[in-house]
Amino acid sequence: MDDDAAPEFLLYPDIRDPRAMVAVSRDRRAAMTALWGLAERLTNLLIETREPLIGQIKLAWWRDMMVMLANEPAALPKGEPLLAELQATWAGQGGLDTLADAAEAMLLAEDEALRGAAAMAFGTALFTLSGGGTGTRWGLLWGAVVQSEEEDAHYLFAAARAAPVPTGAAFVGRRALLMLDRWAAAIAAADGERRWRSEGLLLFRVGLIGR
Repeated sequence: MDDDAAPEFLLYPDIRDPRAMVAVSRDRRAAMTALWGLAERLTNLLIETREPLIGQIKLAWWRDMMVMLANEPAALPKGEPLLAELQATWAGQGGLDTLADAAEAMLLAEDEALRGAAAMAFGTALFTLSGGGTGTRWGLLWGAVVQSEEEDAHYLFAAARAAPVPTGAAFVGRRALLMLDRWAAAIAAADGERRWRSEGLLLFRVGLIGR
């Protein structure tokens, strides 16, 4: 680390970071907090899983819960704080199961192409659920973060660097997601090395003027 200490919980650019959340409308903040909490839960599951079958079972449970959230939210089990947050903000809305699908694809990916596709699918699903924009570069960075092998991570960092740069027009009305895309690109450009101070300056600039 060559700059200031890392902000809390930042393995990857996260909309819950206060510097990004300020660009989310107040009426959407609770929903975004719950959604990105789900993304974090699935991410940690991937990082911590050593036996793919166990990981699949856990992901299947979350997939089932998200289908239930969309179709029978009142039937969700009690006692899981994240489920309660999602029930309060996403009840009756579909699509969250796509995150579990993409996470499972990453869990089972056996080559670079499959890992890249799974990473882009996760980023695309999360950005779509968050309001739109292009989540490809963010997803590739996310994919690099969850790799246990350094070579696999470097491949995904390189893929993120090579991905087309989306224009600001792709994020009209979605300033927070634009910030996450540019932030992800900056981390990928450094091959995953975190430069906290320069990242903070980037977020300030993009948040203020949109570029």
